[in-house]
Formats: sequence, structure tokens, C-alpha cells
Amino acid sequence: MNINKEEINVVWLKRDLRLQDNEAIYNALQSNKRTLFLYVFENILLEDSHYDERHWNFIKESIRDLNDDLKKHNTTILCVQAEVVAAFNQLLSTYKIHTVFSHQETGLLITYNRDKIFTRYCRNNSINWIENKNNGILRGLLTREDWFEKWEDYMSDYQFENKLASEKFISIDEISSLEKYFQLVDLKTPKQAVFQKGGTKMAWRYANSFFEKRYEKYMHNISKPALARESCSRLSPYIAWGNVSIRQIYHKASAVKDAENSRSLGAFVSRLRWQAHFIQKFEMEHTMENASLNMGYQKLKKTISAEYQKAWEEGNTGFPLIDACMRCLIETGYLNFRMRAMLVSFFTHILWQPWQASSKHLSKMFLDFEPGIHFPQLQMGAGETGINTLRIYNPIKNSLAHDEDATFIKKWCPELADLPIAFIHEPYLMTPLDELFNNFKLGENYPKPIVDINSARKRASDILWEMKKDPDVRSENFRILKKHTITDRNSM
Repeated sequence: MNINKEEINVVWLKRDLRLQDNEAIYNALQSNKRTLFLYVFENILLEDSHYDERHWNFIKESIRDLNDDLKKHNTTILCVQAEVVAAFNQLLSTYKIHTVFSHQETGLLITYNRDKIFTRYCRNNSINWIENKNNGILRGLLTREDWFEKWEDYMSDYQFENKLASEKFISIDEISSLEKYFQLVDLKTPKQAVFQKGGTKMAWRYANSFFEKRYEKYMHNISKPALARESCSRLSPYIAWGNVSIRQIYHKASAVKDAENSRSLGAFVSRLRWQAHFIQKFEMEHTMENASLNMGYQKLKKTISAEYQKAWEEGNTGFPLIDACMRCLIETGYLNFRMRAMLVSFFTHILWQPWQASSKHLSKMFLDFEPGIHFPQLQMGAGETGINTLRIYNPIKNSLAHDEDATFIKKWCPELADLPIAFIHEPYLMTPLDELFNNFKLGENYPKPIVDINSARKRASDILWEMKKDPDVRSENFRILKKHTITDRNSM
């Protein structure tokens, strides 16, 4: 029996690793019961092949950043490795838990199933579980009628201001006593200068530098793989893991008054809306994790090539911009949107591989992996939504247009750096004499192209345009548009 145990609340932190504009924390602070902050490194996620060490390091850095502030109020986050139910079972041996506060998670199927188990667990143990909206995403919608207006109302609303006080929390000493009952997580991370560091303080450093100056070249450089690294906000990992809320960034952007660069600011804010739009779509169509949104495309058959997939994953396809993008992504965890779309297009169209086979490699590489963005964007890039324009990116055209001086390719494919510019973009155009003059051998110094791009593009285009006429595809188009069309046409 729990009659002698203190009744507490628990804030279960997940992808909301911030103290401000965090409704779960706000709700917990309104109670007259003390609160414990908990982060569970769940075995089911640690072992899931969508995730990579880079994600867990980012989370650890974010938690350390939070703890720096929480320690000022004599508390810290209890970080344990366990399944969620096991972690709460252990807590119940010391405390009686009144309410668990967290946000609604639009995640993988594995987390959806975990939440169903946890719901039953709470009911069986007389625990309240209160989940709040996250970044304006709405659960249980059947259509998108008035969705944008509701999202904009949420964004324009006040931010949750959380005033922390030591007496509101389980103390550091008490948490230290609890730790002996758990498998703890070492929050130290390897020293590295390549990946963006996690944490709210770092998020605001990026945000402040963007809104002070960098946004001015946002639209001009947004498609360029090298220049976009500076002129894009670089806030995506901080939003994905909740170091900042979309609302905080929305308010920050709205406070900038710059008529000369209003187009760049407007374009940035519109992408905040699109971010929410895709997550909302995934919330309403969770089967997108494994199957085409447009069920008509489930009849599309592609031959698996382990050779093609390996070359693409390692950045050894023989197409310099493709390889540079993949190598950059592997090394840094970041790539601008257009280049991400090009990687997916190349994999699904040029190599004619199923988008599902690219999903886990890309999710592991993207530091900003967000399921609600990841799966809708993969399917859109693969041309399997039926409602979006079919885009079969030409890596040569993109290379010449967006990396004209080959700066990006030279950095990430250094074996090509000493070639004349024209051959850096298309090394396979070299004649034997060109190779001799440049002391370069295609197939030895750099791979030969693994496919004929012109015939591959034509095949993909012919098949996919023909599929748009398929009765099942067209029927599904109607269903998708009816469910996901946003009523305010001027909003997106």
C-alpha cells in the first residue's frame, strides 16, 4: 500500500527538451505536489534502426544543458535506461504517482504501441496521464477543415512561462538516493566539432544569429548545398528534439521588422507552417511509416539491388553531387532541403529502389530526424503520393546550377578537387587523354557511374506518369485531398 509514500507528479520528457513554453512543465507546476523530471532512454528506441548514436548524443547534450538550469533550483533530471513501464514501476516503490505530464507524440509505430501499453498501465495503477498538444499538432482529426486557423491561433497564443522554484521539485539528494535502483545513463558525449551541439542555449545562439543577419540571404542560398549551411536557420534539430518550440521561433520571426528582406522572413515562416502540416499529415496517416500514402502505388514493384543501395549509402555512385551530399550528411548530420530531396529522388527514381529501403539509413544520418517530417517527405520525393508534382531531379543540372564552382563537391569528394571544373561535375566525360593529362583514372580514383542516368530518368518518368492514370491511384488522390486539403488557400 502507498499510504506512507509521498504523492508526486512526474514530467516525462521526450521530444520537448526545454524548460520554457513547455506545457507539461507548466501543468505540473500548477499542482501542490512536488515534481520529478524523468527522461527514459528506452531500450526499444536504443535498439531501433531508425536511430543513431548522433541522436542520443544530441539528447544527452540537451539534458546536460537543462540540468545546468535545474540545478539552480536544487533538482535535476532522473535519466535512466529502461522501458517506460519498468521505470515507473521502480518509482512506485518509493513514491505514489498522482499524475504524469507529457506531450502528445507523433512518432514511430513502436512509440504509438508503447503509449497504448502505458495508458493501460496508468489506468491499472490509478495514475493520471495528461498529454498536451505539441507545436499545434491536433490528435484525432478526420479532415483538415479549419486546421490552419487553429494552428495559427496556437502559434499566436501566449507562451507558457514556467517560473521554477526549488520547493516544487524532488531534490537532488532525493534523486541521488533513487538512482541506485536504476540503470543510469552516462551523459558524457565524445568531443567532436562536426555535429551541431544539443541544448536550448545552443538553439538560441543559432536563432539569434539567424534573425540578426543570416536570414537576409535565406531565399537566395536556400538551394545551394554549401551556402545554405550558413544562410538557412539550422534550427531543425533543435525543433525536432524540442530544445525550442515552434511557437517560440514563430514569435521571434514575427518580431523582426525588415521590409527590405520581408520575402526571406515570409519564406522562413511559411516553412514553419509546412513543418506542422507534414507532421499533422503523419499524425492522421500513421501507416505512412511503412506503406505508400496513396495505396495505388503499393502495386509499384521495384527490383532490390544491394549493390546500388550500398553505393548510394556510402557516397560512391559516380555522380559527384550525389556522393558529396551523402558524404556530407554522414559526416555532419545536415543537408539543405533541396539536396535531401535530390538524394531521395536519385535513390527511388534513378536507381529505381523502393523508398522504404532508404528510410532507415537517412533517419540515422539526419541529426534532425523527425518521424512526422521524414516519412511524408520520403514519399513525396519518391513520387508516391499521387497528389504532388513528380520531381525527378537531375543531379548534373543541380550541380551546375547550385554548386557552379564545385566548392561543395571539392570539399566532400576531394579526389576530384584537382580536376578542371567541367570534369568535377561530370568526371565520366573525360577521354583517355584527359585522364592522362590529369593523372586521373575513372574507376580507380573515383567510381564510374553505376547507372546510365538518361535511360534511368526516362524509365522512371514513363512508369510514374503512367501510374498517375491508374484508377486506384486516382481514387486515392480524391481520398487524400478530401482528408488533407487545408481550407485556407492563402495560408500555405
